[in-house]
Amino acid sequence: MSLDVGTQAPDFTLPTDGNGAVTLSALKGKPVVLYFYPKDDTSGCTAEACQFRDMQPDFSGADAVIIGLSKDSVASHDKFKKKYELPFTLAADTEGTTCEAYGVWVEKSMYGKKYMGIERATFLIDRDGKIAKIWRKVKVPGHGADVLKAVAALA
Repeated sequence: MSLDVGTQAPDFTLPTDGNGAVTLSALKGKPVVLYFYPKDDTSGCTAEACQFRDMQPDFSGADAVIIGLSKDSVASHDKFKKKYELPFTLAADTEGTTCEAYGVWVEKSMYGKKYMGIERATFLIDRDGKIAKIWRKVKVPGHGADVLKAVAALA
């Protein structure tokens, strides 16, 4: 399934760090930055998370909610969040159903070996629950600023 700008974002309810839960549809009325990343505490994922962490006041000022999502467990998210003082929710999609719904569970290749994994991607979901912008195959440097610009454009 391929998602396009303007389509309704697939709803989900997932467990989160701190033994919480997040439901996308419950966040209607606020812009949501939903970013998918491969693995807690790896170099690229840490750099991306820290970028969003450092820009959190700007996103909060735009009334935006940030959710990081990977297939890691809640316990892994708790450690990652604590280690880097991440101020936003980390959702655990251990079954991979949300990753599949958003089309980010893909075949990847490293050193000639093929395997399935999460493609680093970010979805900006508008106040009505529709996809406003999609970034696929995200390159981490400068990504937070690009997303913040798009959030500001929603205002």
